[in-house]
Amino acid sequence: MPLTTGSDWYNRDSVMNDLLLLCMMLDGPKYGYQLKREAGWILGQEALHNNLVYPLLRRFFEAKWVSKKMVPGDRGQTRQQYALTPQGRRHLFERLNAFAQTDASSEEAFHLRVGVFPALRPDVRGAVLSLREGYLERRDQKLGVLEAGMDLGKFGGEIVRHMRKRIEIERDWIRHLRRIERSIEG
Repeated sequence: MPLTTGSDWYNRDSVMNDLLLLCMMLDGPKYGYQLKREAGWILGQEALHNNLVYPLLRRFFEAKWVSKKMVPGDRGQTRQQYALTPQGRRHLFERLNAFAQTDASSEEAFHLRVGVFPALRPDVRGAVLSLREGYLERRDQKLGVLEAGMDLGKFGGEIVRHMRKRIEIERDWIRHLRRIERSIEG
């Protein structure tokens, strides 16, 4: 499903929206507009919709996962700046460390975890890579059965070959990530 609007993304995976916005504050405070713009860029959009970002920030604030303060803007306006609290950081890492088989099937969930690998424990990083590898293996096997057992036609066959090639590219990338991991540990 193409990611065309904030509401599409919200309906697709609201958990990922939470994690993405919280992760974006790991390095320090951010303005609401900055969060919606940068999260949109990460997701291949211009910006996430206000009706997605600000209710999430309000919920994070009410849960004490973020603090907010009013800061003077460049043009005399007042802007709200959000920062991850210690409680929010704990909550975020509990969720990031809980990478399950269902998460492994989500490219977005996998990429988000890889994006914060330096902050995750080595055992969690290894589990993330192994679970994603397992998912890719199962997916490739299913596509192989489909390719062998069905007349997909010229373009259908092209699609399946393309999908299998993308799986192999991602497997290569995971092997590369494991090499990086070993070089950091060793």
